[in-house]
Amino acid sequence: MALCSGWMWGLSRRVMLFGSRPITARLCRPLSSSPHGPHICIVGSGPAGFYTAQHLLKHHPQARVDIYEKLPVPFGLVRFGVAPDHPEVKNVINTFTQTALSDRCTFLGNVMVGRDVTVEELQDAYHAVVLSYGAEDKRDLGIPGEDLPGVYSARDFVGWYNGLPYNRHMSPDLSSDTAVILGQGNVALDIARILLSPLELLRKTDVTQVALDALTQSRIRRVWLIGRRGPQQVAFTIKELREMLHLPGTRPLLEPSDYQGLEDAIKDLPRPRKRLSELLLKSALGKPGEKEAALWSKAEKEWGLRFLRSPEAILPSEDGKRAAGIRLSITRLEGTGEKALAVPTGQVEEVPCGLIFSSIGYKSLPISPSVPFLTKQGIIPNSNGRVQGVPGLYCSGWVKRGPTGVITTTMTDSFETAQAMLEDLKSGAISCSQPRPGSTTIKESLLLRGIQLVSFSDWEKIDAIETAKGLEVGKPREKILDPDEMLGLVSS
Repeated sequence: MALCSGWMWGLSRRVMLFGSRPITARLCRPLSSSPHGPHICIVGSGPAGFYTAQHLLKHHPQARVDIYEKLPVPFGLVRFGVAPDHPEVKNVINTFTQTALSDRCTFLGNVMVGRDVTVEELQDAYHAVVLSYGAEDKRDLGIPGEDLPGVYSARDFVGWYNGLPYNRHMSPDLSSDTAVILGQGNVALDIARILLSPLELLRKTDVTQVALDALTQSRIRRVWLIGRRGPQQVAFTIKELREMLHLPGTRPLLEPSDYQGLEDAIKDLPRPRKRLSELLLKSALGKPGEKEAALWSKAEKEWGLRFLRSPEAILPSEDGKRAAGIRLSITRLEGTGEKALAVPTGQVEEVPCGLIFSSIGYKSLPISPSVPFLTKQGIIPNSNGRVQGVPGLYCSGWVKRGPTGVITTTMTDSFETAQAMLEDLKSGAISCSQPRPGSTTIKESLLLRGIQLVSFSDWEKIDAIETAKGLEVGKPREKILDPDEMLGLVSS
């Protein structure tokens, strides 16, 4: 989810000096004969920000990059969005760390661009500015009852169990036996898996202790994942589906009639979509093996996919104080494949449930009136990362293309933006004839404004403490949830 670069919180801000930790950086052939290398600012330290920085530093030996981050801690979506039981995905942090430790890269945490410092100030201090602050807002359902207790955004729930400071006070009610997730993407499957996973598996991950305590008391035994279109349009990947099919202690509820005729329809699909559809077909229509059948018969929890359903209203409890169900409009498809549209049939169905998650996507927000922004699409208008009409301003990641794809998609996207900047440096579209002060000036301004800066070496102190706390209980880390506590640790 934005989730890439952090969220607002109220905290006291104490002043401290900023430090850095140098290592030897790899040198490449210069792109410019200018005596001054480009000084570049990147806003956001999630995957988009770090991949952009990595490409620039690798391919321009004179470039210097300063990365600004709202939170006191780096890595954005990798830290706060990737599921706790997917530690292999988080290994990319090792690569980002090497980038941050370059003597030509500076991390400035606990700085909210747009509040603590303006985009215009950054433009004055740097040769170029890259906006990589992600998609930090949720999309509303726009239906009656969505504000009732018991209804949550997927973004907030993921932030809660992953230790995002903004969501640390969330207290989801897990007392009902049925949960409904509106959406059929990877995030929806992540939430279903967290709700249904055996606790002994979660205890070995970096899920927060607060979330573990709540899940220990959870009464959720069934999870429905609702999609307005059909099985050919699901947005999750085959890897996520396999994990759900093999999740210990659970069985899938896949209605065979939902998949009738799918076999002929998928013959000419692209290979990833075809393989995913084949697995759905096999799971719904095939006979499970003896071992699998035995495990499913003993399972105490279950999950299922419901297709051709669109949310119409959240149904309140008798006293009107909380959600007790959801009314779904039954749809039909017009068209085929990815372009198929869900059209209401006029029929409805009601599903009793006390827990509802909206997993229909994220959206970016404008950062400054001076930066063009397409509100409907939730992106900055750009061409290969060059912000339209604003020379020297670039964007990468979700704020560039929208909240789609996985981390490798963001890598490719960010490299494209960095390459566009390198081309502009080579052509002279970005002039480096005069030096720019970069973080030297910005840090002075921030210190005068009472902002406590957090360096990468400060983050390493926080990292060491989290890791040590985790080891005490057999986890990779125990995340610190309170930004004030983080700041206190690095100032002591």
